[in-house]
Amino acid sequence: MTPNSISLTINFRGVTHALSLSPDTPLTQLHAKLEELTSVPPSLQKLLFRGKRIQHEGALTLAQIGLRDGVKIQMLGSTSQEVNALNATESEHQRKERIYHERALKPQVKLRSTGSSNPAVTTYVFHKTEPLDHLPKPDTALERLTRLSNDPAIRHIMQKHKFSVGVLTELAPHEHPHLLGLNVNAGQAIKLRIRTDAYDGFRPYLEVRRVLCHELAHNVWQDHDDNFKGLNSQLNREVAEFEDAEKRGTRYLSDMRGAYEPSSNPEGETLVHIIKGTGVPLGDSIEDRRRRALEAATARLRKEEEELERNCGTARPSKSFSRN
Repeated sequence: MTPNSISLTINFRGVTHALSLSPDTPLTQLHAKLEELTSVPPSLQKLLFRGKRIQHEGALTLAQIGLRDGVKIQMLGSTSQEVNALNATESEHQRKERIYHERALKPQVKLRSTGSSNPAVTTYVFHKTEPLDHLPKPDTALERLTRLSNDPAIRHIMQKHKFSVGVLTELAPHEHPHLLGLNVNAGQAIKLRIRTDAYDGFRPYLEVRRVLCHELAHNVWQDHDDNFKGLNSQLNREVAEFEDAEKRGTRYLSDMRGAYEPSSNPEGETLVHIIKGTGVPLGDSIEDRRRRALEAATARLRKEEEELERNCGTARPSKSFSRN
């Protein structure tokens, strides 16, 4: 004689489900009941009893399978939602694998580098820019030094003359108040006075760039002799010629104060000279005015170059800085 019902305990993912069923209940009905409780379809349910999987035809009853009152069953399985998500993940993975496989089968295309193959571009440069972090506005100082190191005209003359500088840095106004620039060991480092005496102010860019050209000439010549002056003049001329070419016709008298551009209105230019008290006659030619402007600029540059030599620490014997 069989009992009217049997109690079963089903454990699934740490949750215990208690069921009370008739011994004559078909196994299919047990699977359906478990689907209601766990959302796991019957086809994905795995029932373990005493360490063995219950594998019988669905038409058999619980009593025929051997389940008795108080039996504990362990259930394994995945919900339909979990299976769908897994299939979607596998499909995406398969899609990527297919794409990778197709790419691998394609012939490789040789890529041509857009960078320069000329070693001078990476050799004859300022290899490092370094502001003085203990002074005000170090970020602005770094921007000034970076602008100088990337100046197209400066890069042009460095590559042409094969100048390489280890560090481009700044001179603190209080450390060397009489200096505007210093070249250490023929290019090991170039130090520029980029700040005003107020420390948080900065000197005009073109003035500092002219000092940089002067110090670059010390990569070759230490003393301010004729050799140095010839190279320094050549560097300034090449900077002007480079910018002249970039400007496509603009004539540059490259000095600290900027550029000279021929006026498109010769008569107006003459009147300006008269108003300023230069005493230029109205009949003076454009070439005469240009010649005088060039002579004036040359004289001004010569005077400024003499000042640079007086304020350059490279050619001077010093306990702090010396050329080895």
